[in-house]
Amino acid sequence: MLRCALTTITVGCVLAVCLPVSAETKTKPGKPYWPEFRGPNRDSISLETGLLKKWPEGGPRLIWKYSDCGKGFSGVSIADGRIYCAGDFGKQEMLFALSLDGKLLWKSPNGASWRGSCPGSRTTPTYANGAVYHMNPTGRVAAFGAKDGKEIWAVDLKERFEARFGVWALAENLIVDGDKVLCLPGGGKALAAALDRKTGKTIWTAVGLRDRAAYCTPVIATHKGVRQMITMTSKSVISVEVKTGKLLWTHPYPMGYPQHATPPVYHDGHVFVACGHSTGGTMLKINPDSSSVKKVWYMRQFDNCHGGVMLIGDRLYGSGCRVGGKGFYCVDFKTGKLIGRNSEVGKLSILYADGMLYGLNHTGPMYLMKITAGGIEIVSRFNMPGKRKTNIYLAHPVVCAGRLYLREGSNLYVHDIRAKAKDQKTR
Repeated sequence: MLRCALTTITVGCVLAVCLPVSAETKTKPGKPYWPEFRGPNRDSISLETGLLKKWPEGGPRLIWKYSDCGKGFSGVSIADGRIYCAGDFGKQEMLFALSLDGKLLWKSPNGASWRGSCPGSRTTPTYANGAVYHMNPTGRVAAFGAKDGKEIWAVDLKERFEARFGVWALAENLIVDGDKVLCLPGGGKALAAALDRKTGKTIWTAVGLRDRAAYCTPVIATHKGVRQMITMTSKSVISVEVKTGKLLWTHPYPMGYPQHATPPVYHDGHVFVACGHSTGGTMLKINPDSSSVKKVWYMRQFDNCHGGVMLIGDRLYGSGCRVGGKGFYCVDFKTGKLIGRNSEVGKLSILYADGMLYGLNHTGPMYLMKITAGGIEIVSRFNMPGKRKTNIYLAHPVVCAGRLYLREGSNLYVHDIRAKAKDQKTR
């Protein structure tokens, strides 16, 4: 079941945007709550209001900066009055927690750091029921106490499932669904697996396809009463029944360079998937019995790479990678018809809050954009203080409790974006 949050935007006329929001929304009004990658509903949509519609020159006020995040690209999650993140510190990957004013509360190791291509942490910690769950790049999945960082259990996906991954290691953000921690080892013993969130014991494994893991974070969708985990392997789009681990359907999605990193978008029985390096974007329709899918449309220019694709109303928003010329696209969800393209903002990691789109370019510019009848319009921008270098700013931005969280390497910047902030002068 879906409910709608209506946002009215003036674009010469009034454009009503109806956001599909899961009935299982876990947002806790009045409390900072962004418990996992892409937020409470795993869709990069914030239900916050009262935010700035335009930023001061130089960007919104910087509240604080934390400069010891380690090396990597992990984003932040927020719950129980703490901020959780991960980074590499020498030979170890560390999970750590900060207070809401940027003070270190605890730091715990989670295996060896990644020394291969693009070294650094990948995944954002997932908070659920007083624990924090995290997977390091080589497949160590562990649970930690959210208050003290003490390790509760750990599983090596290579040892248990013979996990196999590509040149950039593992970058899947863990999903906790009920009593299960869901993951995709892509191994000889398990394509996908569900672990008990309290003990780490194996609940089920999915078999039937021997694809390696890619870098994709799943979405959870209920289609015709069947709850399923939809994700991408190195060669395919797949769906696994959450309850049993049954492989429901697969769809080939090969590419010359297996970089599947964009989470699928599910809505109304349809699944949109995309991949960079000229692979393009494809809309699939799930058959009523969840046994197969068929292709509805394909758009080669919409070769979104890693910054996420968003569904807002009946439109998809996301970036081109190679064929798309790093443009930002707005297309009709059901038909793939191009509504608008912006060639200025480039490849973005995106989220939506209070009627506006937020986009962080992978080289550092940060944009605030409003939705228009023809796509988007840039309202404000500022440059991150670090170097303008490709693929440095890969952590997705977070908007939570009137704050904008941005990571650049070892630095975490926290900005005040409340519309009624007393001091919104240029930094």
